[in-house]
Amino acid sequence: MKKVLTIAGSDCSGGAGIQADIKTITVHKMYAMSAITALTAQNTTGVYGILEATPEFVANQLDCIFGDIRPDAVKIGMVSNIDIIKIIAQKLSEYEAENIVVDPVMISASGGKLLNDDAIEALITYLFPLAAVITPNIPEAETLVGFPVKSKEDMKKAAEKIARFTKGGVLIKGGHLDSTITSDLLYLEGKEFWFEAPMINNPNTHGTGCTLSSAIACNLAEGLTLHESVKNAKEFITGAIKANLKLGKGLGPLNHCFNL
Repeated sequence: MKKVLTIAGSDCSGGAGIQADIKTITVHKMYAMSAITALTAQNTTGVYGILEATPEFVANQLDCIFGDIRPDAVKIGMVSNIDIIKIIAQKLSEYEAENIVVDPVMISASGGKLLNDDAIEALITYLFPLAAVITPNIPEAETLVGFPVKSKEDMKKAAEKIARFTKGGVLIKGGHLDSTITSDLLYLEGKEFWFEAPMINNPNTHGTGCTLSSAIACNLAEGLTLHESVKNAKEFITGAIKANLKLGKGLGPLNHCFNL
């Protein structure tokens, strides 16, 4: 059985974060492990509190995982401060972790801020160089590059700039663009690969980014190429959104179990 580690924050309402990651890994028939960076008090309507783990405790979790059950892939989600970012990078380098997917979680689907401003530079400096792929959405890409991303051409410019921070690929998710088509750009080794599909009329997208990045990690763990991994993960996320699960009073979660 392939093993996938998620390093991220917990979502007590179950739609995003560690909970979404574990569901995604499990329905891919893989063994899920987690190192929790923060507890959050949140639901479909917003984020109401964050309690960060200490860097020492994050390191302790990672030592326990890598010292016993080595992951075939690693997904990194919410990492909210510089010290946690540094210790994750240190441990992943120490254990020579493979197939690392970095989802630069900065803002929740409901608009809650999840990353300290001074941590963004640390994310770029310490974690991006380790990544097989970085998966920002449009607002996250804008934060990383410092200019508005309003078109496919802007997405390409943003991907080119973010690619300078890593030897891996950059997947910019275009769901926030005002269009009837969702256009996601995978920028890899100077080449563009576009994944396009009709926009799904479903506002319940809580945890979409977490789920997609975890699905990519699962496919990489299976030994597929990055292009194949993104393609398969996109198909999975489309099915999970199309299932039209309706839970909660705000932006509801996906149905991770749609294909069971």
